[in-house]
Amino acid sequence: MYSYFGDTTPEWFMRSLVNVAIHPSQFPENLRRDLLTSLRARQLNHKFLYDGLKQTRKWLALHDACSPARNDIDCVEAYDKAFGAAADRVAARRVHVISLGCGGGQKDRSLLNLLRQRGNRVTYTPCDVSVAMVLSARQSALEVLDSNDCFPLVCDLLTADDLADVLRQQTPVDAAWLVTFFGLIPNFEPHVILPRLADLLRPNDCVLLSANLAPGSDYAAGVQRIRSLYDNVLTRDWLMTFLLDLGVQHDDGELAFTVQDWPAGTGLKRIVADFHFERPRKVRVLTDEVEFQAGEGLRLFFSYRHTPDQVRALLAQSGLAAVGQWISRSEEEGVFLCVQREQTR
Repeated sequence: MYSYFGDTTPEWFMRSLVNVAIHPSQFPENLRRDLLTSLRARQLNHKFLYDGLKQTRKWLALHDACSPARNDIDCVEAYDKAFGAAADRVAARRVHVISLGCGGGQKDRSLLNLLRQRGNRVTYTPCDVSVAMVLSARQSALEVLDSNDCFPLVCDLLTADDLADVLRQQTPVDAAWLVTFFGLIPNFEPHVILPRLADLLRPNDCVLLSANLAPGSDYAAGVQRIRSLYDNVLTRDWLMTFLLDLGVQHDDGELAFTVQDWPAGTGLKRIVADFHFERPRKVRVLTDEVEFQAGEGLRLFFSYRHTPDQVRALLAQSGLAAVGQWISRSEEEGVFLCVQREQTR
């Protein structure tokens, strides 16, 4: 049996039969359409950097090596405090934890364990664009929950207009929702993703979300300082793997990281990774071709950096209110506990 997991296929993978719900937004024909659309627009849809076993493995390795939540004890403690506050706020005995962009699920496991220790009856939906990601998060959760309480879901948050209905079908009728939204805000346009998140919440539900921050009192200087942290071997390998699998060669161009003011006039800044073509290259997506000319660029990735004040303002504009925040001592990451604004009045 060929193993995508390395030299040894995990025992759980070989012995388990797992039911995973696949939303139509991630059906093959829709993936093909979305990929072509983003390549033709010269702006890659971020989901393709996480989809598939190879990209998942590359991203998990990058996350384990570079994420403050994995390597900074103060950041870990900030998450733990946020988990405690969220558990305190949940009034219902039964809690359904919905992890949007679940990744490997390590943070969710800690939250699930805390809720169980406090006597809550807990169920869990790990949701991501990658089958490999939701399986990894499910496996992590099984250290705390029974398999019958896990409902893996593969879904595109931006295009699944019926996501709330899908989640309701997975939720016990008397359960409150505790939504986790870790690591996603930086990679979406905030005016698009935050209203969708707000629309999911029901009265008495809450959401824990994280944001990448710019350290220091000078926002612009903080973003510039952080930029160099993105330009490393693991990040380049993760980004270039997608291009190489598409047929692009290393010597077709150059990968560069810059700071961009965007959207114009908002004062927000993001770190952008662009591949600049130095010679023509055609790439094929099944029967379709997309051609890049010398001098053209393909935006592969962006990551917004915020201040805590900016995060709270963006949340308020989207109908959410932060009722708690925990900022790491490095000021590079923050966790926010949010509810519908109406719930704070």
